[in-house]
Amino acid sequence: MSDTHVLIVGAGPTGLTLGIDLARRGIPALVVERADELFPGSRGKGFQPRTMEVFDDLGVLDSIHAVGGGYPVGMIWRNGERLGEHHMFEPAEPSEHSPYDEPWMVPQWRTQRILLERLEELGGKVAFGREVTGVVQDPEGVIAHFASGGPVRARYLVAADGGRSVVRRAVGVGMTGEEVDPFPTLVADVRITGLDRDNWHFFPQGEGPEDLLAICPLAGTEDFQLIARFAEGTEVDLSLEGVRQVVAARSHLAAEDVTEVRWASDFRPRAALADRFRVGRVFLAGDAAHVHSPAGGQGLNTSVQDAYNLGWKLGAVLGDGAEAALLDTYEEERRPIAAQMLGLSTSIHRGEAQRGGATRQLDLGYPASTLTKETRTAPGPVRAGDRAPDATVNGVRLFDAFRGPHWTLLALGTDAPAPPAAVRLVHGPAHETYGTGLFLVRPDGYVGWAGDTPAGLPEYLARFGGR
Repeated sequence: MSDTHVLIVGAGPTGLTLGIDLARRGIPALVVERADELFPGSRGKGFQPRTMEVFDDLGVLDSIHAVGGGYPVGMIWRNGERLGEHHMFEPAEPSEHSPYDEPWMVPQWRTQRILLERLEELGGKVAFGREVTGVVQDPEGVIAHFASGGPVRARYLVAADGGRSVVRRAVGVGMTGEEVDPFPTLVADVRITGLDRDNWHFFPQGEGPEDLLAICPLAGTEDFQLIARFAEGTEVDLSLEGVRQVVAARSHLAAEDVTEVRWASDFRPRAALADRFRVGRVFLAGDAAHVHSPAGGQGLNTSVQDAYNLGWKLGAVLGDGAEAALLDTYEEERRPIAAQMLGLSTSIHRGEAQRGGATRQLDLGYPASTLTKETRTAPGPVRAGDRAPDATVNGVRLFDAFRGPHWTLLALGTDAPAPPAAVRLVHGPAHETYGTGLFLVRPDGYVGWAGDTPAGLPEYLARFGGR
């Protein structure tokens, strides 16, 4: 039987992100994947600005920027004629405190390659062809059994194995949710001639949502992502001929304009939330914990941020001697966020909300968390529990200072105490974005503790930061 500190089940964006975060902290971890290779399709194709900030910290942002692009403007077609543009997102302007202003498109298969390369660069690895069949816990750890190959024992296990999670079922966690709509949906990566790549093309056929056809150029590739909905009860044909028939029937394109289907899948949009995100030494993350309609562009982004929240906490407990109770805050913090994002995704799917500020996930925070301590008598614009915005303080860009697996102490307009060696200090005058005070920024970029004086800061760090 092999051993590791953390076993991560699933090599999607969630599992790979967590693997990267643990690898850069020096925590022994193994990612296992039931398939023989990475996911080949584009199902999740967009990153919200908050996720871009996460990727900045994890060292993959340049690679993500290099292979992706912004979202094109929608174009409505009827009978081969352009009816007009349809703007998919409310516009936003970049600012010093939010440098990534718009969603960024990268097909999921390419994102996973970038994340895998970063994981391997840090010394981590993925074991492919390892299908988990069962999980057994004891007070000291978890043993995972596989369809082939020997078992693996870990101190903690993270289920990042998707909406049909084997691990979630093995530990007896249910999911509560609903079907968002009854219409079967086809999603496929295709090659098409006769369509420009400057627009996201929509071909409405009538009032019924079951007639939807949308074709979006996938940034950085020659592919388009095709999405089509069908009448309730339809058996979706995923073959080249089946996709050609849909395109020819619902657009001005000819069947032969679809030259290749590179990947295809069908699903019924639903929204579901796991009843728990933790059972003993097993944690649920990503689609194993919450399943979204793709309409809001929230599923993959919420999943990456699950991993980002859990990674530093596992690192603190396993590597820095922090109290094990720190791990209780993962479910406390992430489950309410997942529920909120599920509601947003469903509202957008049903046309009840727009893709605007809330979808960018920059305003999410943890004000009610056990980890949040606001001790100032008159807090300013940034409070404990808030995302720590970017800014320039004494010539130092804060996102540069935050980058890495450490805590950061901002001392703005007040005396700076000498922090522990593992805490980076940035000292400067009061700042218009933050106001005045001491701000202890967690490794995941949220303000954990804020005060007018250092009173209580050492105790906070000893409890949650470890050594």
